[in-house]
Amino acid sequence: MRVWFSRNMRLKDIILRIKLPFRQEKELYSSLYRIIGFYPDNISYYKVALTHKSASQKGDKGKALNNERLEFLGDAILDAVVGHIVYVHFPGKREGFLTNTRSKLVSRETLGKLAEEMGLTELIQSKGQSHSHNSYMAGNAFEALVGAIYLDQGYAAVMRFMKQRILAKMVNIDKVAYKEVNFKSKLLEWSQKNRVRLDFKMMKQEVDKQGSPVFGFMVMLEGVEGSTGQGFSKKEAQQLAAKETLQRLRREPQFIDAIFQSKSERTKMEEEPTAIVPDLEAEKTDFIIEQEHSSAEENNGAEGLEKGFYDGDNEQKQKRNTKKQVSGAETNDDGFDLSSDEFSLSDITHHKEKMTREEIIAKAEAAAFSSH
Repeated sequence: MRVWFSRNMRLKDIILRIKLPFRQEKELYSSLYRIIGFYPDNISYYKVALTHKSASQKGDKGKALNNERLEFLGDAILDAVVGHIVYVHFPGKREGFLTNTRSKLVSRETLGKLAEEMGLTELIQSKGQSHSHNSYMAGNAFEALVGAIYLDQGYAAVMRFMKQRILAKMVNIDKVAYKEVNFKSKLLEWSQKNRVRLDFKMMKQEVDKQGSPVFGFMVMLEGVEGSTGQGFSKKEAQQLAAKETLQRLRREPQFIDAIFQSKSERTKMEEEPTAIVPDLEAEKTDFIIEQEHSSAEENNGAEGLEKGFYDGDNEQKQKRNTKKQVSGAETNDDGFDLSSDEFSLSDITHHKEKMTREEIIAKAEAAAFSSH
């Protein structure tokens, strides 16, 4: 490290100029010692781990200098170390339980909170934005710090750091393992089981004084307003809104009643017919021809039969009792032609004068003999 001096500088200023870089290094060493529990061997790893890409720093060869590569390395090492710790701490537990517990311990939110509690966020070098509440920046820096410890001291040092400095003092591993943190998933599961419509309605999207985005969401259950949540990411805001809504569902019976009342009204409307069902009885039977019958025919069946009408229910009987005109020839019920000369009575007429029985017979006999 080079320190430039001027001839006109006083001795006191020169001494101060020499001590300043070492004082800065000493402060960083002291801060890291409070955080990780030992003094670094190679401080350069830790400087890179604490440099965010927004600082736009350049290395010796002009390449960008930031903690993204160390973050990648630290993420892999952290998974292995925490997985080992969880495996030993929960003997007999299945793979799913172990995976879920590890995921909670190494999540960005958890690592971000740890970075804030440890004072790591105060050491991050960034530009143009506040990182006091940014769990992603802080969480990424935590992973980069793990990568720096691994390169500087090795795997065993990372294991000691996580067991002695983190899990032993800052995290209750049993509490984390059995605590449900995915409130949105829990609320979604409840709504699906009860066939309740669930929506997350965005209430606001703005930027705070530090330039960080702020989101606000409200839970809607069957159109009924649930609780709201606000966070620096959509996921965080929705999780908080879901958490508060779950608490209301457990504590407020009237809230549940309002939801299911709204659901009942919705399903009732969906079940109501959208069109009027046609009246089948009102349909006209145009294909049936209506018969018109005179009252005389209905009241005097015998007279109707003599005039040529017959009852369709007993057709054969009517044929026997009814005279029928076939091609202009009159036939009896046995089918004989009554219009032939042999049975012709056409010359017998009904006179206005009343004839006696003897006169009728005599006239008939005279007609018969005259024909021969």
